[in-house]
Amino acid sequence: MKKRVLSLLVDNTSGVLSHVAGLFSRRGYNIDSLTVGETMDPRYSRMTIVASGDEQTLDQITKQLAKLIDVVDIKILDEGTSVCRELILVKVRVDVHERQDIITMANVFRGRVVDVGADSLIIELTGQQSKLDAFLRLLDGHEILELARTGITGLSRGADDVRYL
Repeated sequence: MKKRVLSLLVDNTSGVLSHVAGLFSRRGYNIDSLTVGETMDPRYSRMTIVASGDEQTLDQITKQLAKLIDVVDIKILDEGTSVCRELILVKVRVDVHERQDIITMANVFRGRVVDVGADSLIIELTGQQSKLDAFLRLLDGHEILELARTGITGLSRGADDVRYL
């Protein structure tokens, strides 16, 4: 099963997210990750969708999305020609003796401690999913109290593939 990261430029109007999600649910496709945010032009939003399936299914998803009226542009964000990142916030239970070890581990992964409590730390970490997963594996044995992941967002590299409206 392959994963495909799709970057959609969509109209920034109510109901667009519902239309896109409805397309997936009507056809029985799953959304692995979804992020949405307004672009520099407030008339448009960028939606990054990660979907899994065989090549035929992924091609069908892309074609069906292109038919939606609210979708202005679609780019497939391939690994070599794009930059994709995800953000996690992880709250870890720590005691006085573990605190410095966890902080050092976060620093190695270029993470930041964004909150320190008497018995916990919140760490912010940004990067590719594999980097974030590796960090979480290193926390095995420590109690993760809460975890929030944003999902993948990304852009294609270079200025040649920019859609100006």
